[in-house]
Amino acid sequence: MNRLCKVVVALALGCLSGPALAETLQGTLYKAQACECCETHAEYLEKNGFDLKIEPVNDLVDMSRREGVPPGFQGCHLIKLNGYVFEGHITSEIIKRFLSEQPKDMVGLSIPGMPSGVPGMEGPKDGPIKVYAINKDGTTTTYAEQ
Repeated sequence: MNRLCKVVVALALGCLSGPALAETLQGTLYKAQACECCETHAEYLEKNGFDLKIEPVNDLVDMSRREGVPPGFQGCHLIKLNGYVFEGHITSEIIKRFLSEQPKDMVGLSIPGMPSGVPGMEGPKDGPIKVYAINKDGTTTTYAEQ
């Protein structure tokens, strides 16, 4: 192989390293009709290896309940991904860790409400924010903090 070919191959492999070689996680983000922060969170996730279709819905609370999210644990959007649900502005690292674990007894994760200082929500962060695991029996436990 001549020197030019080696350089081209090296550049091509360099471009494919990191996130491009990693599996892209595909899912759907369901959001309230008028909410804009959900799209900002989707942009953050897309920069971190997610491919999300965005769908506005009329009744996000009802949809969340049907997916097994207990009252009080709804966020401003719901992401369906690999058979799990993710409520609210959870970091890409926490979502990826959860997906790698593939828990059989859990529906997904939740950050209830719209706290500031999380991906997609501007403003100061008032200490660590709890990320809750939602169990299939409807109970919740603290999964992580971000």
